Amino acid sequence: MSAEHQRQEVRELLQPEGWDAPQRILVVLAHPDDPEFFCGATLARWIDAGHLVSYCLLTCGDKGTHDRQMSAEKLCRIRHEEQERAADFLGVSKVRFLDFPDGYLVADLKLRKAITRVIREERPDVVLTCDPQLLFVGDERINHPDHRAAGQACIDAVFPAARAHLYFPELLEEGLEPHTVRELWVSLPVEPNVFLDVTPLWERKIEAILCHKSQIVDEMALRERMKNRLARGSTPEHPRYEEAFRRIYLSQR
Repeated sequence: MSAEHQRQEVRELLQPEGWDAPQRILVVLAHPDDPEFFCGATLARWIDAGHLVSYCLLTCGDKGTHDRQMSAEKLCRIRHEEQERAADFLGVSKVRFLDFPDGYLVADLKLRKAITRVIREERPDVVLTCDPQLLFVGDERINHPDHRAAGQACIDAVFPAARAHLYFPELLEEGLEPHTVRELWVSLPVEPNVFLDVTPLWERKIEAILCHKSQIVDEMALRERMKNRLARGSTPEHPRYEEAFRRIYLSQR
């Protein structure tokens, strides 16, 4: 093996994304706290590397409470504030909320158009969303229907709607030209093809999650649960943490 080949392998190990310039990365997910729970350590990794990360949250999570005295309007305000704090903690450049009703997301044309508009406005190199195929999480949880709808609508917006001028032609009247996203990253994937070692960033992920105080019943239990999410082959004595994705390289055609 040549020395240059060895150096290339080392670069790929340390920087498996292979990006040689700062990327514009748009995160499209359903609820406040989804970015931090799903991939907060990876987002910290990318921000530390100089990439520009922005969020588009489709709802404000206004049904995420068991408090019978809490109104949806008040919870929406709280969750906006919590998400802004978490994003600031990680160094996210911008957070926008589309404020569709929490719990009622449907991957219909209205939602697809709204996401297409954001993609054409932000013109990202990379879009990150979640896997619409994920129905069951292990043997104990059902994936939230909003997560599935968000992933499906986002993927449908990335391709083909955002890149083709005849989709939602009224967006052209708003001055929003078609845009081709270069890569799609899917979190919580049923079939991952990328595993990022985020061990040095795991504590930051936990601290970002803890910004969402309205969603946390027991802080110590959450910390313990997150620290037990060890990557395969690691131990509590020598912990290692990973975040997994399905990475799709999109052609220009």
